[in-house]
Amino acid sequence: MGMSEAQGTWTADEIQRLPDDGWRYEVIDGDLFMTPAPSFRHQYAADEVLALLLPYCKAVGLQAVSAPAAVRFAVRTEVQPDVLALPLTHAGRRPEQFSDVGRLTLAVEIVSPSSARTDRFRKRRLYQEKGVPEYWVVDTDARVVERWRPASVEAEVLRDVLEWRPVAEHASLAIDLIEYFRAVCDS
Repeated sequence: MGMSEAQGTWTADEIQRLPDDGWRYEVIDGDLFMTPAPSFRHQYAADEVLALLLPYCKAVGLQAVSAPAAVRFAVRTEVQPDVLALPLTHAGRRPEQFSDVGRLTLAVEIVSPSSARTDRFRKRRLYQEKGVPEYWVVDTDARVVERWRPASVEAEVLRDVLEWRPVAEHASLAIDLIEYFRAVCDS
């Protein structure tokens, strides 16, 4: 089943009032997107990314969280990346909501049959337009991560190692993608 899309003038406040019925509701430029509950493999992939990011983010002064977590860019644009990283507040605290900091450091989507088109096109363009420094599309079937940056015109396809350095004065996080996909897909 593909991702349902309802075009129109939906707002983020309206999707907050939709029922808690197992669907993930997101709105991009007023268009409503509905995604069914993710598969276990999807969740394993998201959990594994989060587990890799949490200690690193803490060490460099960022916060990593997983969905559902609303990222409201505008009245008519609210998405829920599968995993995201964002800065701490000006007071050095973890944000309670996206508006506390207003920007992402990283957005990660795990591709599923119902979300592939939206993840690779609509969300990618959104994250690029909003200046999100890195956007990772994790494809567990192909065992690759597609990395996008704001100025990218095509994805950087990573198969072996993914290096992420969101804070210049700290060392990079190196993710062994072969081991990552082995843990997600073969366990």
